[in-house]
Amino acid sequence: MSLKKFLSFYKPYKFIFALVLLCAALSSLAALALPLCIRYITVEVLAMGAEEAMPLIFNTVLLMLGLIVVLTVSGVFYDYKGHKVGAMMERDMRNELFNHCQKLPIRFFDREKTGSLMSRITNDLLNMAEFCHHGPENIFMFLASFVGSFIILFNINARLTLVIFALLPLMIIYTIFFQGRLRRAYRESREKIGDLNADLEDTLSGIRVVKSFTNEEPEYKKFSSANEKFFKGRVNIYKNEAFYFSVMDFFLTPLITTGVVFAGAVFISQSTVTAPDLIVFLLYVGYLTSPLSRIAQWVGQFQDALAGFGRFTEVMNMKTEDLPAENLPAEKSPPRFKGHVEFKNVSFRYGDELENVLENISLDIPAATSIALVGSSGAGKTTLCSLIPRFYELSAGDIFIDGINIKDMDLASLRRNIGVVAQDVYLFNGSVMDNIAYGKPGATEEEIIQAAKMAKAHEFILQLPKGYSTDIGQRGIRLSGGQRQRLSIARAFLKDPPVLILDEATSALDYENERAIHESLDSFMKDRTVLIIAHRLSTLKKASKIFSLAEGNIEEALIPE
Repeated sequence: MSLKKFLSFYKPYKFIFALVLLCAALSSLAALALPLCIRYITVEVLAMGAEEAMPLIFNTVLLMLGLIVVLTVSGVFYDYKGHKVGAMMERDMRNELFNHCQKLPIRFFDREKTGSLMSRITNDLLNMAEFCHHGPENIFMFLASFVGSFIILFNINARLTLVIFALLPLMIIYTIFFQGRLRRAYRESREKIGDLNADLEDTLSGIRVVKSFTNEEPEYKKFSSANEKFFKGRVNIYKNEAFYFSVMDFFLTPLITTGVVFAGAVFISQSTVTAPDLIVFLLYVGYLTSPLSRIAQWVGQFQDALAGFGRFTEVMNMKTEDLPAENLPAEKSPPRFKGHVEFKNVSFRYGDELENVLENISLDIPAATSIALVGSSGAGKTTLCSLIPRFYELSAGDIFIDGINIKDMDLASLRRNIGVVAQDVYLFNGSVMDNIAYGKPGATEEEIIQAAKMAKAHEFILQLPKGYSTDIGQRGIRLSGGQRQRLSIARAFLKDPPVLILDEATSALDYENERAIHESLDSFMKDRTVLIIAHRLSTLKKASKIFSLAEGNIEEALIPE
């Protein structure tokens, strides 16, 4: 991702950010003026008589108080508004990254750790936001202080100014030397916190499995190992920062001050510099070296932000799901399918280096018919169904719905017309009503309740503490497996898709509930195309035809008796 893209995040806030930079520069210039006031009093005013001096001293002090007010007001403004701009940019980048993640193919999420992604979206962007406003502020303040100090000091005494600038390259060279080391340290730390978050998310999500196998100790060792790697990464950062900042603050800056004192003493002895001028020079040494210290901190922020931005761009540069051109004709994105699904010589594998999971599959499913897929685990039943909504792209062949190649369809339109009820039910943290309504955003309460009744979920929902408003916890943890599956079926009923995929949809239900839901399915399956993955004979009997998958091939087609 280019620098242009990074700068584009400033665009919505360019006016307020320009004021922030202006106030930062104004603050530095006001600070530079204070030593000049001191020099004016010590060199010019005190040489006058008492009667002349007092009004000038009073006026100069008033000017200094005014400068202090300007310094304070501008400092408060650029500090508060600068942080606000950084936070707004962080919000925008996080929104854009999250939106981009949602458009990435399923294959990406199969490969990426959830905890690492969470780290990229949260921690990395937080540090980038700090740099977004501190970086430009520090540059403006550095330039104002550095250039202003140089002009003032050069006008006071050019020879003593050159002594200072002869020593400054030491600080610059030292900064350049440590840049690469800090960048690598920050980058490694970012990767380690991502790995730590991934292990943490994995363990906490599977805490019931951990406890059931009494594997707390192995999980602790695994987490402790990841935590130790993160700790060592942080220690490496602190070591490099210590050598960098401490040498800058406690060696190089005092070295420059010592050099100025030495040269100033020599020049005073030669009557080329006055004592008040040397005092002013020593005051301005702080204004020259403190920007370099600020730049040193800026370099630290820059390296941290650069590492975060690198991880940000890694995701943003990843190709999203293939989408057809905009402004598709109506026939390429019909509002509702008839449901004729056809596979033509379809092959699929999960990676270029892996073998095909499906091999040269051809299958014709007329509209408004139900077919069942059977076969051993790993035969490719779920994979075959996942290709219809384009969760994965085909390795070879084509899939048509109502005669239209799904590659040419609007992806959102395609998926709106397909409902999936999986064996591994996923419910979101929220209320029962929110989770059912997920199938049709904007659905009325009556529609939601009707869907729940069709899924035989209405009665158990009413028995919950708050009925449809009951919070079910993350992944529906407060519900039983059968209750979660019924909510998933209700969600699909509410969506009312013309193509429905039932992947072991009733496997978690007892006989009575399964029989009751089958009654609802009988009426719901009418006039829609249904693909059923199941092992239970009671479910298979609902299909007009059964296809058996083995080793990625359709071996036989059986008509149920």
